[in-house]
Amino acid sequence: MQRFVRDLEKLDPSIKERTASLETACLELQDLEGNLTDYADELDINPAEAATLEERVNLLESLKRKYGPSLSDVISRRDAAAARLDNIENRSEKIEALERELAANREKLDTSGKSLTTLRRKAAPKLAKEISSQLKDLGFKQSSFETPLKNLAEPGPQGFESIEFQFGPNPGEPLLPLRQIASSGEISRIMLAVKSALADQDATPLMVFDEIDANVGGEVARAVGRKMATLGARHQVVAITHFPQVAAIATHHFVVEKEVSAGRTRSRLFPVAGETRIQELVRMLGGGGEQARAMAASLLNP
Repeated sequence: MQRFVRDLEKLDPSIKERTASLETACLELQDLEGNLTDYADELDINPAEAATLEERVNLLESLKRKYGPSLSDVISRRDAAAARLDNIENRSEKIEALERELAANREKLDTSGKSLTTLRRKAAPKLAKEISSQLKDLGFKQSSFETPLKNLAEPGPQGFESIEFQFGPNPGEPLLPLRQIASSGEISRIMLAVKSALADQDATPLMVFDEIDANVGGEVARAVGRKMATLGARHQVVAITHFPQVAAIATHHFVVEKEVSAGRTRSRLFPVAGETRIQELVRMLGGGGEQARAMAASLLNP
């Protein structure tokens, strides 16, 4: 650096003012170098310890290359390997501990399962009787309904037994699983009977019944409406119906209409009340005149 500056001064003497401090800086650096050299000479470094440290650094760098990139990654791999080794070396003890834990949990399972079975065996006949009573109100005058418990070979998520509703719509016929024997209309009314029987225990906030009164007579439809009205005291019930007997029992009555506008079909939902509701019931009755109006009014005020 000094030689380069001297050559530059030969070419441009005016630069000396800018480089005047270079000589001082060089002298200070030489002085600093001498001090550091003296300091190094005074240090008492153990060659064996230095070699050990160097070997340690090399080992850590090697581990980082193999299991890294960071030391934390190396430590995580070490811990995982130690856990696997511990499982291998103490396999018998761990298996025994797991077997003890399994036995304790099985004992708890047996206790809880037996308690649940006891409650089910007491509740099942009562539930079947209540549902049968509800079904009679819904037009199944001579039907049978049972809730048999079938023991499982091994306990499952729902306990020690399975439960499948069985239904017999006609007397003298064997009861069969509900899913096999009931039609879609019957399923809807049976579901209403089940929900009615469990109204005080069922926490379902909203129930929707879509044309549950399809293919039934007027009196049965009225009974269906009364059942849903009873459920409505504990839950929010929405029913889609074409029966005026059912619609008249509802707390609120809405009408759905389709309209074509600008080449598009849209559905419109609007509430009816008062005289408008009476007119809607008259329309649902399929008649007109004072007689039909009087009948519609009587449905609203039985």
